[in-house]
Amino acid sequence: MTKEQELIDRLIDLAFAEDIGDGDHTTLSCIPATEMGKSKLLIKEPGILAGIEVAKEVFRRFDPTLKVEVFMPDGSEVKPGDVPMVVEGKVQSLLQTERLMLNIMQRMSGIATMTHKYAEQLKGTRTRVLDTRKTTPGMRILEKMAVKIGGGVNHRIGLFDMILLKDNHVDFAGGIDKAILRAKEYCKEKGKDLKIEIEVRNLDELQQVLNVGGVDRIMFDNFTPELTRKAVEMVGGRYETESSGGITFDTLRDYAECGVDFISVGALTHSVKGLDMSFKAC
Repeated sequence: MTKEQELIDRLIDLAFAEDIGDGDHTTLSCIPATEMGKSKLLIKEPGILAGIEVAKEVFRRFDPTLKVEVFMPDGSEVKPGDVPMVVEGKVQSLLQTERLMLNIMQRMSGIATMTHKYAEQLKGTRTRVLDTRKTTPGMRILEKMAVKIGGGVNHRIGLFDMILLKDNHVDFAGGIDKAILRAKEYCKEKGKDLKIEIEVRNLDELQQVLNVGGVDRIMFDNFTPELTRKAVEMVGGRYETESSGGITFDTLRDYAECGVDFISVGALTHSVKGLDMSFKAC
C-alpha cells in the first residue's frame, strides 16, 4: 500500500467514526436491512468533477457489495443535470455513505474547478500554478489530488519531501549563505535527495542566493510584477523560479508574463466553495 492510499484509508475510517458513531439510528430505525435501491450523483452547478475514485473507495470500504457505475471520470467538465455516477445496493449503505461521499466530492470538485480557472488563465505562457500547504488538516492528500485533476501542479506534500528555506529559516539560521550550506550538509549527512528551494524578499537577497548557488528553485516573495521581471532576468534560467504572496486571479497573468516557472496560490485550497451536487434515490 502506498503512503497516499494509507492516508486516504485513515481519513475514511476517521470520517465514518465521526459521522456514524455507534450507528445511524435514523436509517436503522426506518429502513429494513434487506431493502435494496439505487442512488444517483446529481450535479447542480457547472465545474470540474473530482473525487470519483475516492468516492468508489468510500463505498467499497463501507460495503463491498455496493455496485458503482461511473459515467464521467475525474477531470470531466460537468453542468447542472449531469449524472456522473449511479450506486446500487443496500439502501442502509447508500444512506450511511451519502454525506461522507458528498463532503469529499464537493470539496475536491470545488478545488479542481478553481484550479482549472487559474490554469486556463495561464494558457499560452510557460507558467504553471502550484498549490501550497494551506490545506484542511487531514485532507491534504485529497485536496492536492484535486489540484492535479484541475490542471495544477503539486508543490511539496508536506515538510518531509522538499526543503523550503523561508524568511524565518534564513533569519534564524543567520543569513542566506548559512541556511543554504546547512541544508546541503544536512542532505549529505542524512543521505536525503531533496530539492532545495529558498525564498527571497528583495533583489539583494536574490543576488546573495545567486552568489552562493546550490539550490533548485528560488521563490520571489511579495514581489511586484516589475521586480519579478528583473528577478527572472537575474536568474537567467539557472534555477527554477516561483512567484508567491498576494497574487490574485486578476494579477496572475501579469506575473506569468514575467517568465516565472511557477506561481503558488494558497486560494486553490484554503478558501474554496464546494461544487453543489446531491445524491438522490432513482
